[in-house]
Amino acid sequence: MLPAPHRMRRRDDFARAVRRGRRAGRPLLAVHLLSTEADPSVEALPPARVGLVVSRAVGPAVVRTTVKRRLRHLMTDRLPRLAAGSLLVVRANPAAATASSAQLGADLDRALDRALDRSPGGRHAQRAHHEPASTARRHEVSR
Repeated sequence: MLPAPHRMRRRDDFARAVRRGRRAGRPLLAVHLLSTEADPSVEALPPARVGLVVSRAVGPAVVRTTVKRRLRHLMTDRLPRLAAGSLLVVRANPAAATASSAQLGADLDRALDRALDRSPGGRHAQRAHHEPASTARRHEVSR
């Protein structure tokens, strides 16, 4: 079970994490991570908080509750991976209803890895602006 200080409860926090956080989707779930940058003027950041979204599309109430319990348990072990002040929303997809805890854990790990990845060789490094060689040559000729 998630400790009380690590539970996200406010609608504004959920909305902020989903709208401004980094999204990583998997077949069973999606995560939205909003990391806070360390501000030297702030002495102590609040602990990382986690919110779960399990909609009716996942299944009836009994199934949704089971999925929520599994995700809460899985997130308890993964809390140390999150920086203080971070907001994480874990949204279950309908396929999560028939998945085992091991399958949910594997998808959660992969999604967290992607959301936390900030390395230069990461997936989004390819999106950096690089001028094609043909454009560079045109600029040299026109100068």
